[in-house]
Amino acid sequence: MNKYEADFLNHLQNERNYSPTTIDSYRRDIDKFFVFLAKEDCFMDDVDLIVIRNFLTEEINNGISKRSCKRRLSSLHHFYGYLVQNSYVKINPFNYISSPKTEKKLPHVLYREEVEALLKANRQRKDDLMIRDQAILEILYYCGVRASELINVKLIDINVRNRSLRVFGKGRKERIVPFTSDCANTISQYLKESRPVLKLKYDEHPDFDKNGKKKEYNNLILNNNGKALTLRGLEYILDKIEEKTGEYVDLHPHLLRHSFATQLLSNGADLRVIQELLGHSSINTTQIYTHVSEEKVKKEYLSAHPRAKKD
Repeated sequence: MNKYEADFLNHLQNERNYSPTTIDSYRRDIDKFFVFLAKEDCFMDDVDLIVIRNFLTEEINNGISKRSCKRRLSSLHHFYGYLVQNSYVKINPFNYISSPKTEKKLPHVLYREEVEALLKANRQRKDDLMIRDQAILEILYYCGVRASELINVKLIDINVRNRSLRVFGKGRKERIVPFTSDCANTISQYLKESRPVLKLKYDEHPDFDKNGKKKEYNNLILNNNGKALTLRGLEYILDKIEEKTGEYVDLHPHLLRHSFATQLLSNGADLRVIQELLGHSSINTTQIYTHVSEEKVKKEYLSAHPRAKKD
């Protein structure tokens, strides 16, 4: 990693408050481009449209999807914008190239009945982690939060009495999301019965910082060892929920977020309200759920109308 890349990644972390996952994605995209430049004997400030097109051609020939190429172009456009802003290079060559056109894939969502079946099946579990996992499912579904937002929620961010949750989205943008009384009851049960047990497990085998001081984890959701949950840990928990309940719905964090948004829209919620609840900076991002909702209506029509298959 050279100085310019390091400065840019520090800028994303310290000034833009990007998540570690997003920063790592930028790093990998920039590293890939620098490997290509080294092979082509091209300096960073000599990049032009021909160099960029050759890079894209090589990526596509190596089997990289158009969607991934589009993301890399976006990362590099942002990176070179930073370089221009700090007078490291004179122009941003990525201003003059169009991204490869990609097909927009509609997100997979669950019907309300499918979500209810999942929540009911998980409630029937008898193991010690049931209520913690139920809290995870209900917060993801009733609040529509991102996975990264869920694992970073602190105890101070939850207000069970007012049924509200404070989350920090992309760019550390703060928003308050409400949740249902059922979700409030589940969170209260988790805080009373499950989290203290997990905390006790951690106290028996704590972590210490470099000064020998015991680390404290004030996250709302804790892992099996009473420590802060990670994204990979959350994915593991959701996989285990499917195994323990027998409800195999390709469960992942964003599945419940997508289902949350689609069902709000189907029940008449305003698109701007959904945008605010999801923490989208642009209404265009939220607009995709309009297409998802229309697709669901079409599928239900085709499966239910007596003459739909004949027409």
